[in-house]
Amino acid sequence: METVDNFIEQWQEQDPGTRRAFMELMEHLRNMEGVNLDFIARPGVSYSLRPRHPGQHKRPLFAMLDVIDDDPDARWLSVCFYEDMITDPDDMGDMIPGGLLGSDGYCFDLDEYDQEGVDYLKQRLTQAYEKASAR
Repeated sequence: METVDNFIEQWQEQDPGTRRAFMELMEHLRNMEGVNLDFIARPGVSYSLRPRHPGQHKRPLFAMLDVIDDDPDARWLSVCFYEDMITDPDDMGDMIPGGLLGSDGYCFDLDEYDQEGVDYLKQRLTQAYEKASAR
């Protein structure tokens, strides 16, 4: 099975910084205490990083970071959260009814590197992590 580090090494950067954004978000998750990261590779579809808080029991993840791979030369990110685990004060996400493992959620798409967008997603990841610790 492909590991996330192998995937990143093999990712040829032909897109406008989505690899960099993914790496920053992954590093943010790796710095969260006790977080377990599952990586699911589905070449041609997506590469999915799924964080889980150690105290989380009712759900298998608190966020989903997908590298959409329908065109490997133009990959983009879709970062999704359960609706009840984050807020979206700047309305940057799209509401996805039943879209996160059958539950309502928010997804945020990045098709280029955007520091403001990455920082906003880091805030949402932290928020979801904190909510997950209470579940």
